[in-house]
Amino acid sequence: MRIEAYSQVQQIYSNNKVNKAQPTKKTNDIRDTVSFSSIGKDIQVAKQAVSASPDVREDLVAKYKAAIKNGTYDVSGEAFADKLLAKFEASEGLS
Repeated sequence: MRIEAYSQVQQIYSNNKVNKAQPTKKTNDIRDTVSFSSIGKDIQVAKQAVSASPDVREDLVAKYKAAIKNGTYDVSGEAFADKLLAKFEASEGLS
């Protein structure tokens, strides 16, 4: 066993004495502040506008409900298939 190595390690640790933390001065002059950027304010306004708008646009829904009820609502099978394929291709690109 090497006692010299132990005493050298002990000397290293004894030389690095830790200083005690100094107490901080309490002042009432310093206060935390929060500020929002203009982008943050714009986002808040947009969120409020979206939350205030209805989820369903009743004027459009009523028009289509009436057309379906009367039997006058006609959907092109070709147009429907094109939109369905476009959505499928878009979802495939995300995966």
